[in-house]
Amino acid sequence: MVVVLKPGTKEEQIENLKAWLSSMGINTHISQGMNHTIIGLIGDTSAVDMELVKALDIVENVQRIQEPFKNANRKFHNEDLVVDIAGKKIGGGNFQIIAGPCSVESEEQVCEIAKRVKESGAGLLRGGAFKPRTSPYAFQGLKGDGLKLLMEAKEMTGLPIVSEIMNAVHIPMFEEAVDLVQVGARNMQNFELLKEVGKMSKPVLLKRGLANTIDELLMSAEYIMASGNENVILCERGIRTFETRTRNTLDLSAVPVLKKLTHLPIVIDPSHAMGYSHLVKPMAMAATVAGADGLMIEVHNNPAKALCDGPQSLTPDQFDEVAKLVFELRPFACKYDY
Repeated sequence: MVVVLKPGTKEEQIENLKAWLSSMGINTHISQGMNHTIIGLIGDTSAVDMELVKALDIVENVQRIQEPFKNANRKFHNEDLVVDIAGKKIGGGNFQIIAGPCSVESEEQVCEIAKRVKESGAGLLRGGAFKPRTSPYAFQGLKGDGLKLLMEAKEMTGLPIVSEIMNAVHIPMFEEAVDLVQVGARNMQNFELLKEVGKMSKPVLLKRGLANTIDELLMSAEYIMASGNENVILCERGIRTFETRTRNTLDLSAVPVLKKLTHLPIVIDPSHAMGYSHLVKPMAMAATVAGADGLMIEVHNNPAKALCDGPQSLTPDQFDEVAKLVFELRPFACKYDY
């Protein structure tokens, strides 16, 4: 249930309403908009008399929410969330490109890529230190040493770091080193990990699973937010379908669908979706026009010798071309007002 309060409602009146609801075992979530305050009711609201709540002088409207996700629901939050990542903002009209190698391989590699992508307009540096691989014999990442190399690249360029967490044991390490914590597609429904990540102080980039629905993605975001961390960014990175010409199928319809359902920012990852570098540019352009809040693009200075995902990685020169086109298209991006 969502309770929309009238403009000018005093803080004391809000606290009294919250206390009354709490006496019925109902938790509340407050969303302060430009003109209205919205109170989201979390718990078993079947015993709440909607007509009685409507009759209160401070209440403008009341509506029940059928969707199981509450914190991530736009009905709870009438304004887009703006996530601040060490000074770089995503959402609410703020757009960022996250770029960098799939895997951190060496100091020279990651620092050179960081320097080049920043020059091309990237706002954040991505790099894998812990790598979930289909084969147990594939390169698994440099782990803690990889995070240290990312921190060196950040010190050199000032770019905030994005890296994937795979185990809750590593949370203290990520709290120290990483600015935006990525939960990968394979861990989207690792609910125990999501609960622990939800207790972190850093914002979270949550990737859609390979075969998961949009509602399942939002429920995973709900796990993080229910644990206290409301700074969640969603990422569409392609889903598994019957099509074999691309690595995955990029679901660009996720942008308008998610914009209607949630206030959370949406980032598109065309690199993992397509699997081939020559397809990244058109899909990055399409995602930009569709109204995505950001892009995540893999960049490697020598893709042919990359230890992970070389075929889908752009060279720095190719990334520079894509970034220029994307920024030129930004004024033509779809605007959503729900």
